[in-house]
Amino acid sequence: MNNQLNIDWPHFLANYWQKKPVILRQAFPHFCDPITPDELAGLALEQEIESRLVSNLDQKWQATYGPFTEQDFTQLGETNWSLLVQAVDHWHDQAATLVAPFRCFPQWLFDDLMISYAVPEGGVGPHIDQYDVFIIQGMGKRRWRVGDINPNYKQFCAHPALLHVEAFTPIIDQEMTAGDVLYIPPGFPHDGVCLETSLSYSVGFRSPTAQALVTGFADYLLEHDLGKVHYTDPNLTLPPDPLNVSPHEIERLKSMMIALINQPDYFNHWFGEYISQSMHSLNIESVEPPYHVDEVIATFKQGSQCHLVNSIRLIKVAETYYIHGEALDLPRPMIEKISHLHYFDQSAIAEFIDDKKVMNQFTHWLNRGYWYFVD
Repeated sequence: MNNQLNIDWPHFLANYWQKKPVILRQAFPHFCDPITPDELAGLALEQEIESRLVSNLDQKWQATYGPFTEQDFTQLGETNWSLLVQAVDHWHDQAATLVAPFRCFPQWLFDDLMISYAVPEGGVGPHIDQYDVFIIQGMGKRRWRVGDINPNYKQFCAHPALLHVEAFTPIIDQEMTAGDVLYIPPGFPHDGVCLETSLSYSVGFRSPTAQALVTGFADYLLEHDLGKVHYTDPNLTLPPDPLNVSPHEIERLKSMMIALINQPDYFNHWFGEYISQSMHSLNIESVEPPYHVDEVIATFKQGSQCHLVNSIRLIKVAETYYIHGEALDLPRPMIEKISHLHYFDQSAIAEFIDDKKVMNQFTHWLNRGYWYFVD
């Protein structure tokens, strides 16, 4: 069940990406839902999976976080609620196929696939997101209203778990049916209301803040005891006002900090570790008992395929590959063979299969649970 996406990416990037919202009609021709409502509800029962129930009865908003029980669902009415499940691509193989058409984007920006099931009048209310999102309409219909960007919009808490935005004038006010895609850049207010029982799929992209980046880099320096360079000024002269920090001194202090960021051995390694970590739980299990390298070689030679865990983050920074927060210690030729493959068999690594040293290195990562065998 591989839905094919029909988008002219160069035209889209030139005209819409982080510029303005757009509905792309039938971007997924003949769209087929890769997950059922019952399967989605089943995921919301699991402890590791982030989920929310949002309802709006008599203009009173409520939001509760999972995991839920089957009884929680039996108590819901026929209107005015929606179930949202985060990072479904980590846990459901068929749902994860919806991410594949977006793999052409820089993958360090990709976040996750969130899926929403809603009954008539269900939604989460008018709000503003600070990330790029493609909302794919599955079964059913939704009406989407999207306003223009405006830094002066007032936001308020309709519920402790729901940040809403004041009324806005829509620049898009349209119904969406199966296969339509709504793209919304950061900062544009929007509100989707279900017209009939429906599924919607949100492919979201990260938008890290400068605050988060600076904090993360500082934590890395502290953890690794780096950057312990003291301020110096060998050309110091006596100032007219000893209480004043001169512009010259301010510039030297800033230069000290910038020099750390410009140190590639520091910054690149930190960023590779930082950006290759998922913001959501992954379906990763270490192998117990662990494979021996001879078992791995034999399994490949028996025809088994090796699959990369769904949506684990494998990112290249400069000349180093990172996976799930770690530098990937594998020979460069092998990494380049398998890094773009979601799954591979012996034929992809034929030149390495009898090299015990190389396969022993791969066995380490296989035992970590980052790849797994399928017969």
